[in-house]
Amino acid sequence: MFTIERSKANAELRMAVVSALQDLMKTDDKVVALEADLGGASGWTKIQKTNPDRFINVGIAEANMTGIAAGLSIGGWTPFIHTFAPFATRRAYDQLYLSGAYAHNTVNIYGSDPGFAAGPNGGTHTSFEDIALMREIPFSVICDAADYVQMRWIIKTFSKLKGIHYVRGNRKAVNNIYKEGSEFELGKGNVLRKGKDVLVITAGQLVWDALEAADELKNDIDVEVVDMFTIKPFDFKLLSECLKGKKGVVSFENHSIFGGIGSIISEYLAERAAAIPLKRVGICERFGEVGSQDYLQKAYGLTSADLKAAIRSFANR
Repeated sequence: MFTIERSKANAELRMAVVSALQDLMKTDDKVVALEADLGGASGWTKIQKTNPDRFINVGIAEANMTGIAAGLSIGGWTPFIHTFAPFATRRAYDQLYLSGAYAHNTVNIYGSDPGFAAGPNGGTHTSFEDIALMREIPFSVICDAADYVQMRWIIKTFSKLKGIHYVRGNRKAVNNIYKEGSEFELGKGNVLRKGKDVLVITAGQLVWDALEAADELKNDIDVEVVDMFTIKPFDFKLLSECLKGKKGVVSFENHSIFGGIGSIISEYLAERAAAIPLKRVGICERFGEVGSQDYLQKAYGLTSADLKAAIRSFANR
């Protein structure tokens, strides 16, 4: 069961991953961490210090790291790998698909700094397509962590599963949504705010902005907000329930509008010939660029103000 306890950022998501892995290593001697020469950026050098026999730095060789992880899985290990989101997915995709999924191995992936979180690392380190890619791997699990509490829970839950599991999230501090000790369920969305007019489906770092937008619109439009932190498998049962009586639905994601949450919802509506309008708020036909996270969030049209404009478009119909 989860409890909402919103507060400004005070803990980095990378440290959520580090602490979760360190906890797991205390009780499970098969958990192993692999890095692609980003231990300082990810904080995984802390794991190297506490568990040097279960930390492998493969260097700047992401495809090799994925292949090694698959090999460790064959040997009975539970591998976790990290690198920036585009390198964890786009660059190592063939290894994930064949050495990982096709061969029925387990690889747990933390893809960091997706979308505008890439910040000053620029276009080469920016991923707007990681969810779309990972969706195409049969039986994969995809999560987008909203905060520190949820990220720790996801990492610990992945350790209990077999297969390809991907979680995306900022390395740095993001605002807090959930109270410490909250529990979740893979494949189940969380209704964070009930509303009768417009439904917003979001995930990850943008959950905070979605709730902020809903709060600011409360006197005019009653907005329901769902944290769909498990993007695959998607909670279609909850989606169906939340759509009832709504004027429209808005997908709000730090990802391309192609292949992500917006696409999943549009596919669902199209297959059922559902007569409810959808507005996709996300990245459309562009590459990443250099800038601060705040600047990029505005440049990509992913602020609470952008979401409010999309919500108001339904109210004006």
